[in-house]
Amino acid sequence: MVEAKTRALFLDRDGIINVDRNYVYRREDFVWCDGIFELGETALRLGYSLFVVTNQSGIGRGLYTEEDFITLTDWMCEEMALRSAPVQRVYHCPYHPEARIARYRAVHPWRKPAPGMILQARDDFDLDLGRSILVGDRVSDMQAAVSAGVGARILVRHGDMQDQLDPPPTLIASDLREVIDWLDERDSQRARDPI
Repeated sequence: MVEAKTRALFLDRDGIINVDRNYVYRREDFVWCDGIFELGETALRLGYSLFVVTNQSGIGRGLYTEEDFITLTDWMCEEMALRSAPVQRVYHCPYHPEARIARYRAVHPWRKPAPGMILQARDDFDLDLGRSILVGDRVSDMQAAVSAGVGARILVRHGDMQDQLDPPPTLIASDLREVIDWLDERDSQRARDPI
């Protein structure tokens, strides 16, 4: 019998894990989004591994350093693990076509809407992307998930978003609580109607 590949729950960072306050890189500016720990715990209970895929052009723009980002990320992951939502790995892209720092000035395959971070996670952890989920709050998150072949795409809408997505997200949620309910309902449905 072939062992089933791992399912992933991919999370964007700013706007999903923490409140998006434009280029957050210090712990004192980091505010957890309501429901993020419960979402991580629910996903793990249902058999998903957690991954973070985040554009971090603030590094390339010279607003903070990669070391600043890593320091905050280490703390974030420690806190999530303490709250039963351990993250397998954080993938970040510091590159931007108009970055102020020359070594980060590039059109990079990891920068969303490109799918590079998701595909790297797939290769690193032998993930089944077709049975995985991405939760993000931007059109670029959804586009990256579609390009990578992620099976379910959840857009958490913060205010009005006029962009029409093709294909549309699997779910448009108003907050993370709605995402948790969707995950639980999806699992219950699968238990009732196994494939």
